[in-house]
Formats: sequence, structure tokens, C-alpha cells
Amino acid sequence: MVAARPRIYLDHNATTPVDPDVIEAVAAAMRDDFGNASSVHHFGQQAKARLDDARQDVAALVGGALTEVVFTSGGTEADNFALRGVAEALEPLGKRHLVTSSIEHEAVLNTMRALERRGWRVTRVAPDRDGVVRPDAIAAAFADDTALLSLMHANNEIGTLQPVAECAALAHARGIVVHTDAVQSVGKVPVDVRALDVDLLSLSGHKLYGPKGIGALWIRRGTRLLATMTGGKQERSRRAGTENVPAIVGLGVAARLASSRLRAEATAQAQLRDTLEQGILARVPGTHVNGAGAERVPNTTNIGFEGIEAESLLIALDLDGFAVSTGSACSSGTLEPSHVLKAMGLPLHDTQNALRLSLGRHTTKAEIMAIVDALPPLVERLRALTDRRQPQLAESASRSTEGTA
Repeated sequence: MVAARPRIYLDHNATTPVDPDVIEAVAAAMRDDFGNASSVHHFGQQAKARLDDARQDVAALVGGALTEVVFTSGGTEADNFALRGVAEALEPLGKRHLVTSSIEHEAVLNTMRALERRGWRVTRVAPDRDGVVRPDAIAAAFADDTALLSLMHANNEIGTLQPVAECAALAHARGIVVHTDAVQSVGKVPVDVRALDVDLLSLSGHKLYGPKGIGALWIRRGTRLLATMTGGKQERSRRAGTENVPAIVGLGVAARLASSRLRAEATAQAQLRDTLEQGILARVPGTHVNGAGAERVPNTTNIGFEGIEAESLLIALDLDGFAVSTGSACSSGTLEPSHVLKAMGLPLHDTQNALRLSLGRHTTKAEIMAIVDALPPLVERLRALTDRRQPQLAESASRSTEGTA
């Protein structure tokens, strides 16, 4: 009997496996550092020391200071804190306008919609065909009452890096606060809050081999921001609630590991991604890389497969042992177009045929070649099924039209 091939995981942008060193640190913290970090006795101060160590490691990863890091439950909370906190802090000054891009993560887009329902005006700037938002388009969106610019550092679907520093300079010239969602870039490329010239930066533990349910918001000293989680005086009165010490310790270890391994891993993953793209484009006709003309994080590729729906290919790959993601969302059985690819101006069919493949720390060339070998027959079979369905769909549509005439 031939042994089944181990499953291959190529969806690291969704979440990463927890590093063994992180697991050990979290287990040790749960066992030994059980004190409440707000308590003044030995056990509380021991827990607080662990928090400070982790805070320093996270700050070092992004080039900030220890006192500027606030721990949150993840990237979504960090985004909410930044957007709502700045909007509400500057509202008394009459600043009721917010600017963002149309390719942001839903944590930003849906928070902007919520603020819009409460009376703020929001301008969403579209990217170019390569998935990059241009600084001149951002500058054109500013108004006299603009409070905040929120522009992601790396796009989660296609991996394109955005010109955050250039846009931040334009915003600061007009007194506008700048936030960046760096969830998909921290740990993959060098990230320095001073070089980016941002005022707030969001990151998430489970995107860099840390635990789920933990993240951080870096806040430049002096930034006007109202707390959105109220209660006790934890996190210097910026985020109430008893700190999740084990998860924070895990995030600190993950940040330290990312700092030490970043450049080597980025080089290795870029080489594997290029091999993956070249192999697919050479062996599967009717394919293209979305965002190929832009600078991207090294681990991410988004490939369109003409003539099929990506969801069908995703399922076929999963049955064959490969975990990937689509460039679109499936909700209640209805395939929705990717809002990122749609914003880039791609035709409707191209917003529904893209797969996102995201590599990680332990991805091997053998795994890359395995999916390159698996894709041609799967795509050919799905395209044949689609071709056979077209006449049936046309006939069904014709009967439906006749019935309503």
C-alpha cells in the first residue's frame, strides 16, 4: 500500500502554524506566570515583567519604543482602536472626514462603514491596475477636515506593498493622522514605524507564527486617541481588561524569532514564490499573476485561472491534499467577486477565478513542485466540465426568458 502524501499548507496569509518555541513559552507562562499583572505582590510583578519583555520584543520588531505598544486581541481590534480612537478624539475639532483605500482588509473597511453611519465622511481611493494606491490619488482625497488616513502596508490578497511613507508625508503636511494595517507585512519584510512615518500601526500574532487572539497597536507618543475599551487602567489606560499574559508572551517570542530570521526567510520565500509562479504560468495555459507589476511581500502570489471558478479549483486542490485560498469569498453558497481585484478594475470573471497561494517558514521546493505538478490536470478537468455546462446554462436561461415573456 502506497502511503498518502502529507498535506501541503500554502495558506500562511490566513494563519501560520505556531512556532514550537512559542508553544513552549506559552505553556511555561500558563504554568508559572499566572499572576495578575496589575497586582503589586510578587506573582503580579512577575507577570508584569513578562509583559514588559514581550512589549520590548514587539517594539523592536517594528522600530518603536516599549511604551508605545498596546496589546490587543488581534489585528481587527487594533484596526478598530486606531480608526475609532482617532475619529472620536478629533471629532470635537470638527474633523469628520476619513480617507482609506478600497483594497483594505474588512477590519478597516467595515469599521469605516460603521463610522460613516455615525456621520463621518469616508473617501475610498482605488488602486491602479497593479493593485497599488498612488500617492497623488491619496493627496487628491484630502480635505480641510480630514482627520485620518488609513492605508495598509501589504495587501492580504495579492501581496502588493503600498507607498505608505510617501502618503504619510503628504498627510502630515496637512496635519492628518496616519494609520497602517501592517498585519500582512510585519515579519515578512522589514517594517520600521519611523521610516514609514506613521502614527499608528496594527499587527497580529497569528500571522507571524504566534498565538491567535493576540495583536498589538503601536501608537506614536503624542498621538491623539481615545480608548475604545474602557474599564481599568491596564495598558497605561489605553486598553482596559486583564492582560492575556500567556498569549502576550507568545507574541513576544514570535516577534523575537521574526526579527532574527526575517531576511533569510524573505529571500528563501521569494525564490520559492518565483519558482511557483514560473511553473504554473509555463504549465497551465490561460493563467496570469495579479499584481505582478508591483513590489510585493515575498511569500504571496495571486494567480488567475481563466475559464473556471476559483472556488471549484480550491475544493479540488483540497481533495488532493493542498490548502490554498481564493481571491474571493464564498457566502451562503454564492461566489462573490474579490473586492480587491474588482477595485483594480479587472473584468468580473477575473475577480472570481483567482487563487491566493501564500508560503511560509517551512515551505519546501518539493511542496512547490508538487502543486505545480497537480494543477495542470485539475485545471484541464474543471475547464472541460465548465465547457460542457455552458450549453446547458444557455438553454436554461432561454427557457426562463420564454416563461416570463
